[in-house]
Amino acid sequence: MRIQRLALALPLFALMALMLGAQKADKPREVGKSNLVSDPTSDPAPHFVALLPESRVLVTERGTDSVALLDLLAGRLLQRTSVGDEPFALAVRGSVAVASNVASDSISVLALAGNTLTVVATIPVGDEPRGVALSLDGKRAYVALGGESAVVVVELASRKITQRLPTGLEPWQVALTPDGKRLTVGCTRARTLSVYALTTGEELYTVPLNGRNVRSIAISPDGKQAFVPFINERRFPATKDNIDRGWVVGNRLARVPITEEGPREAIALDTQGDALGDVDGCTLSPDGQTLALTAGGTHEVVLFSKIAGLPFVAFGGPEDYLEPESIERVRRIKVGGRPLGAQFSADGKQLIVANDFLNAVQVLDVASGKVAKTIALGGPAQPSQVRLGEQIFNDAKRSFHSWYSCASCHTEGHTNGGNFDTKNDGGYGKPKKTLSLRGVAQTAPYTWHGWQKDLRQAIVESFTKSMQGDEPTSVEVDAVEAYLKTLDWKKSPFPENPAGQKVFVAKGCASCHGGATYATPTITKTGLEEQNDVYVGYNPPPLRNVYSRAPYLHDGRSLTLEDVLSQFHRPSKLTGASDCTPQELKDLVAFLKSL
Repeated sequence: MRIQRLALALPLFALMALMLGAQKADKPREVGKSNLVSDPTSDPAPHFVALLPESRVLVTERGTDSVALLDLLAGRLLQRTSVGDEPFALAVRGSVAVASNVASDSISVLALAGNTLTVVATIPVGDEPRGVALSLDGKRAYVALGGESAVVVVELASRKITQRLPTGLEPWQVALTPDGKRLTVGCTRARTLSVYALTTGEELYTVPLNGRNVRSIAISPDGKQAFVPFINERRFPATKDNIDRGWVVGNRLARVPITEEGPREAIALDTQGDALGDVDGCTLSPDGQTLALTAGGTHEVVLFSKIAGLPFVAFGGPEDYLEPESIERVRRIKVGGRPLGAQFSADGKQLIVANDFLNAVQVLDVASGKVAKTIALGGPAQPSQVRLGEQIFNDAKRSFHSWYSCASCHTEGHTNGGNFDTKNDGGYGKPKKTLSLRGVAQTAPYTWHGWQKDLRQAIVESFTKSMQGDEPTSVEVDAVEAYLKTLDWKKSPFPENPAGQKVFVAKGCASCHGGATYATPTITKTGLEEQNDVYVGYNPPPLRNVYSRAPYLHDGRSLTLEDVLSQFHRPSKLTGASDCTPQELKDLVAFLKSL
């Protein structure tokens, strides 16, 4: 295989400016350090792949905080270069690559020269940068800020943000049309795909996807359509029968027009008794005829042939299962581990896959549907207890007929913002918003009503009741508990607000949300109780990272903190204090966002 050379390269003056202005990130680890040997106790955990000329590939390694350069023909690692914390996505134009560092709120700009990969700049961009794209001339990066609901435009030569495009809640991935004129942005918690005109920065239109967990975006070669996977949230009770009908979680692929406004069309991806869990990667072959999806939850890659002929449905659909006429066009290839990012080779004959839990890059032969090559990236021979717990947490095979994993609802151990009808409130019929698991080991009791006191038992009940799967062994519970204990709150991107803190104390908020976690174990009546509730009152969730948990309240009825505090949690209703003035409300919200 020989990957076609990219025609466009970053202008020499821009590359020189970047190299002269190279910076190191503000952390002990040395950014830009290169090596071929990974720490044997650290899992590389590859996430995203980007193809280069001469049969080479770049891979982000979340576990080593690095970008790796691989030779696909030789099947070996050429170089591993340290970047920011938890690199997520990559974009490449000619001799320049950009990696987004989700945990250090920056992008790393890398220069490619032969088999040498050098960090030439680290640019702060904002909270939780995820998807990234590069302009056709290589001068600008478009970066989705998941924590700030925005896309920022970064001039690489000057290392400055020149434009900020507001988006829906939690943009996850971005993709540029082949002509470089339009940018598509998938917002996972807003459940939308938006199209922007890059010449003006104008949002042209937003298409509702009617589903969560919006992931990778693939643009058709003619630039007319975007394909993106998501899950359909149905809110039916989590019984085995409903799960297997796709009425709790259904996996979908959307097709959205991007040259003119129009509805999203979709197809179901699941078959009864054998669902497709946690679809993430989405990529099209160069001729636009074959579409590949990665399903990390069920450890497989899915290839759709003749994608244009699939029965996409706009209104009133799709059905619950993959249409019978589509099955002959689908190949499900078991690859093991957790396949995430994927890209076709330039000739479309191979698919390159980053496999997180295998700590490897896999090369699939598209014609045969077999793994032709596996390039190991290093790491421990056996997973640690925490890594094993993470694998179980992301394993959709633990649910009835593989429909969803813990991570389907608790994305990265946090929340996808969705409502699900489990028995955690004592019965069915009252869907509840998925709680964040950040800090869960420090904030007993559990569930919205606080009846569950034991974390280990909560783990068991999640697998056996919410997921209707087999009971985990004690070793597996130990591992999941160890993983959950690593989930901590993120540093808020919002500044401290002393005035808001005074309002918080004066209004009596600390009576329910006290201490370092801003939570208490006391069950509280809030006035939002419903008739026939099995458990009366609510367990106040911690307010740490509340800025990233919209929508709010037990049923997700409020989209903003302002709405919560001015309607459903007014001080006069809960603590007897006077309601907030407009300025007090503004200060209080600012304080909460800083936590």
